[in-house]
Amino acid sequence: MAIKKFAVACYDTEETLFPAVEKVRHSGYKLHDVYTPFPVHGLDVAMGLKETDLHVAGFIFGLTGTSTAVGFMSWIFTSDWPVNFGGKPHWSLPAFIPITFELTVLFAAVGMVLTYCYLNQIMPGVKKHIFHPRQTDDYFVVVIELNEHVSETEVVSFLKSTGSVETNVQIAEDSWWYGRWDEKEAYELA
Repeated sequence: MAIKKFAVACYDTEETLFPAVEKVRHSGYKLHDVYTPFPVHGLDVAMGLKETDLHVAGFIFGLTGTSTAVGFMSWIFTSDWPVNFGGKPHWSLPAFIPITFELTVLFAAVGMVLTYCYLNQIMPGVKKHIFHPRQTDDYFVVVIELNEHVSETEVVSFLKSTGSVETNVQIAEDSWWYGRWDEKEAYELA
């Protein structure tokens, strides 16, 4: 089991959060995540996150649904159970359109929901580490992942200089499930 250290800084307003996130990003520290009590527009740009590829996954799942519908209906009506419907051809694309559309939408919707849950680690059985009890109430929490090359006191003093209200270092242990963290210890450096 891997044990990781995180420096946690709490901010009380958006006005202090944005400059702090940009300073952390440009200083070279590894920004683990930022937790906010409500959606903050422009925070993804300040964090340097790339645009999501969820729309590509939706297209691939939709294409899979279309291929499944057309392929399955073609196999049924041409080779498995060819039935003569009033002299109409066995393979009739206009008759396949409603089922093909429905299966395309179903595959795309379910596939994108499952992909979203996997990418954001919100599947059943995943326990997320809570870095601060007020992170979804009224505090904006910035989390920096520490490694052996970074001094804890240096990072904590850097975070305090950015205007944080509260700063501490936490140790978390990686559990058996990917993304699951169990809190080991939280301590504050002076």
